[in-house]
Amino acid sequence: MRKEGRQVERLQLPFRVAFHISMQSVRIRFWRSVITAAGTVLGIAFLVSVLTAMMIQRNSGAITDPSEKYRMTWLVIMSLLVCLVGITNAMLMSVTERYKEIGTMKCLGAYDIFIVELFFIESALVGLIASVIGWFLGVFAVVLIKLFSEGFKVFSWISPGEVFLYLLLSIVIGTLLSVIATIIPAQVAARMPAAAALRVEV
Repeated sequence: MRKEGRQVERLQLPFRVAFHISMQSVRIRFWRSVITAAGTVLGIAFLVSVLTAMMIQRNSGAITDPSEKYRMTWLVIMSLLVCLVGITNAMLMSVTERYKEIGTMKCLGAYDIFIVELFFIESALVGLIASVIGWFLGVFAVVLIKLFSEGFKVFSWISPGEVFLYLLLSIVIGTLLSVIATIIPAQVAARMPAAAALRVEV
């Protein structure tokens, strides 16, 4: 940082620096990240379990009630919305815990957009990992339940291509959900005056 009178020179840090800081933040606040990821894991696991159960039911030739599909779609949407609120709450708590860190970075010349970028990278990383875990848990839970009730023939009703598509869908939805949930907390952190952030006692 270099001061010229009352002007503070601000530096645009490269993406790799933001990525490194975000990785360090996830590592240092590991249990906070686990709590944040838990919402995404549960939401994605429920989504994938519904999709996998419907795939097995369809491939087994079982007769399905058309209204059941709409009911499950509604439940999945509601679960993802609850997941979104949970992640937003967890990220707001994370911002509260990092007041001094944010204030220090802004005093050192960090742009507001850099603060926002840090939170977005962090949430995307957590969302990506949580989505993969949620996908695995969703598929595993349904296959295990069907294995007990239907036996080994359940494996003949599983389409590997569809399961892989569920993985891609989970990653897209989970990561997007985490980033969307971080918009408000990131704006709160970025708009915080440096002096006010440093004065806060948490």
